[in-house]
Amino acid sequence: MTDPAPALAAPDRKHTVEIQRRSFIVGAGGAAATGLLASCASNATEPPAAKLASDAAVPFRGANQAGIYRPAPQQQAACFAAFKVLCSDAADLKSLLQRLTVKASLLGGGHKASDALPAVELSGVTGAPPVNSGVMGEDVPAAGFTMTLGLAGSLFDNPAYGLAAKKPRGLTDMKVFPNDQIDEAWIGGDLILQLCADSSDMVHYALRDIMKATRGQLQLQWKINGFHNAPRPEGAPRNLFGYKDGVVNPDEAEQLVWIGKESSQPAWTEGGTFMVVRIIRMLVEFWDRVGLGEQDNMIGRHRASGAPLGMAKETDTPDYSSDPEGTTIPLDAHIRLANPRTKETAGSRMLRRGYNYELGVDLNGNLQAGLIFTSFQQSIQDQFEATQTRLANEPMVDYIQPFGGGYFFVPPGVRDANGYLGEGLFA
Repeated sequence: MTDPAPALAAPDRKHTVEIQRRSFIVGAGGAAATGLLASCASNATEPPAAKLASDAAVPFRGANQAGIYRPAPQQQAACFAAFKVLCSDAADLKSLLQRLTVKASLLGGGHKASDALPAVELSGVTGAPPVNSGVMGEDVPAAGFTMTLGLAGSLFDNPAYGLAAKKPRGLTDMKVFPNDQIDEAWIGGDLILQLCADSSDMVHYALRDIMKATRGQLQLQWKINGFHNAPRPEGAPRNLFGYKDGVVNPDEAEQLVWIGKESSQPAWTEGGTFMVVRIIRMLVEFWDRVGLGEQDNMIGRHRASGAPLGMAKETDTPDYSSDPEGTTIPLDAHIRLANPRTKETAGSRMLRRGYNYELGVDLNGNLQAGLIFTSFQQSIQDQFEATQTRLANEPMVDYIQPFGGGYFFVPPGVRDANGYLGEGLFA
């Protein structure tokens, strides 16, 4: 179902061209993608000498995909794009995943206009579009770019691909909670890409470049751009309610994120993780009319410092056992419900990697703004859903409206030069 390859050769040129680092042929076959995997993955791990020295490149290869724990701190701009997969069969799907792997590696490496990639044979047709959209100029920085790929349950359920036996356990449709206001236009998708970078134009550039390379295989269903700014004055960044977000996150050593060998999941999932995307509107005008003390009590932190109520620093650990009646931190405060800090709830913690968003105004002239909540965990049910269940009917539900997102499985990373994202699906 892929489109035929468009013209990329100019008049009087040989049919073999040097493709610049940003290019990957629209509609090119899976064989071309496979042939480029080795050099592309290697380039991302060890950026070429032509890479702009002032820009950081995030290594592409590893046991896990980048854009989850790597890099830290997380990039300032993001795009979450959900697609319908149009591939006709398993071979076509494999070609798509190989192509996305090439793109993830190339986009993260940065390049100068003079950089070249291995030659690819093309048909001799004239009138080719430029391989670079020009959004980032001719010399394209790495800009800390990462692409994180997630697969939805609907992809495994599609009989055309024969992947039912490979479906990770617990990968379901997104659960709707009592206070959610789901908008059908903002849910669904067989595949999601989390694109992150240190600049918003790099995120835009990458999305267009990926869509050009996967025309006929992917159809965009919904997307949302996110941002966050430098911490003020320090520590975690702030959400659009003005509070520090993501203060407490488990580290990799705590084994709450990655699927391990001892799990009950299919063997191919080792090194992967489950991803929850939850788009939450914040009723900021309503929030701005609430007293600061009431806001602090709903969150459980001092807005200025980010510290738990009654404490001095954002990294201070609240001792709920010494406050059993909720005199200092109310029993229904957000941080207390989300993480009660008990032995029984320790396993429900998850890695959060959220971004703020703005979508303009609604029909009533109110701002459409809020949080792209993103979490990574070993089990959606035991971690995200367990936490969200504790948060049901918290005081803050009057000021937020979750309306979109989805559940996805993030495959393991690419370890070697010939590998590709999701290759365990076809083993």
